[in-house]
Amino acid sequence: MDQSNLNASGTSPLHKALETRSMELNFGPQHPATHGVYRAILELDGERIVGLDSVIGYLHRGIEKWAEYRTWSNCTPIFDRLDYLAAVINCHGYVGAVEKLLGVEVPKKAQYMRVVCDELNRIASHLIWLGTHALDIGAMTMLFYPMREREVIMDLFESMFGGRLLPNAYPVGGVRLDFPKGWEKACRSFLADLPDRIDDYEKLLTGNRMWVQRTKDVGVVSAEEAIDLGLSGPTLRGSGVYFDVRKAMPYSSYEDFDFEIPLGENGDVFDRYICRIREMRQSARIILQALDGMPEGDLKGKVSKIIKPPAGEAYFTVEGSKGQLGFYLVSDGGKNPWRCHVRSPSFVNLQGMETMCKDGLVADVVAVIGSLDIVLGEIDR
Repeated sequence: MDQSNLNASGTSPLHKALETRSMELNFGPQHPATHGVYRAILELDGERIVGLDSVIGYLHRGIEKWAEYRTWSNCTPIFDRLDYLAAVINCHGYVGAVEKLLGVEVPKKAQYMRVVCDELNRIASHLIWLGTHALDIGAMTMLFYPMREREVIMDLFESMFGGRLLPNAYPVGGVRLDFPKGWEKACRSFLADLPDRIDDYEKLLTGNRMWVQRTKDVGVVSAEEAIDLGLSGPTLRGSGVYFDVRKAMPYSSYEDFDFEIPLGENGDVFDRYICRIREMRQSARIILQALDGMPEGDLKGKVSKIIKPPAGEAYFTVEGSKGQLGFYLVSDGGKNPWRCHVRSPSFVNLQGMETMCKDGLVADVVAVIGSLDIVLGEIDR
């Protein structure tokens, strides 16, 4: 190149004419793959992501403030609306915090029954995640198979609680009713079929070349990064971090059951998928142990009809389907919560989006969002 054509900065006019700039692209909030009204502002260099900002708040309903205007027992239905795909586990987290404030001991039978229902709910949540996640990436057939199994769980919930998606599962102190006639037999029948069904899912996806190409080495987050970001659930365990509330801080007699905590190795979308697949198998294992060892006894501890916990505060945490779900409650001795705050796993896990997506492609954003299994009702509250 003729050196006389160079300007003071050492670049030619031709280089300046061909200079490119990063582009800003809105991904959502009206995008089916964002799993709700989530908006990601992408900064792109061509198709490569160089920055990502998450924008939330479109679904905010003020549930935590709303709880301050309801009695302690009347709060249970509103917390079903957080992660509406795992409403039973949400309810467990809330009533567990109230029981801690009251100093109430839940009867052993009720604890085992809660474990059965929580793990069924975990399976149901993972099933709908699997179908929608696969659909996002292009595996349309996979949507129909998990829905078939999930419908059986919804039928079990309906026969026990009277509700399917938002069943308002537990009162403070235990469970309302025993398993109805024929319920345990139907549950065992479902669990007997489930391993073969999960095998079918894996035949369709786990070794599928296109699935592997879309998920392997995509959305990687290291164990150190996952811990620093506060991630939990399968998102954390996919990075190889051994942490599950059911093992680390057992509640509702989880210490009585023998089960494994599946871990990933690379912290990518594929590992998060594998963790959830294996978790379904472990949940079935827990349910069978609980049914086999179901103790006799009362269904509910001693709780007065009008609940007024003594002044104080309590924090209770459970292992939700998305990760660590915690309820912080403050009582002033009245019949309503004075303060309520929820540690929702989807909200915290969303912090990992930029780390997982940076240097990836636009097409990878869909796969990463699906691997987090976010629910915007839980994020915005």
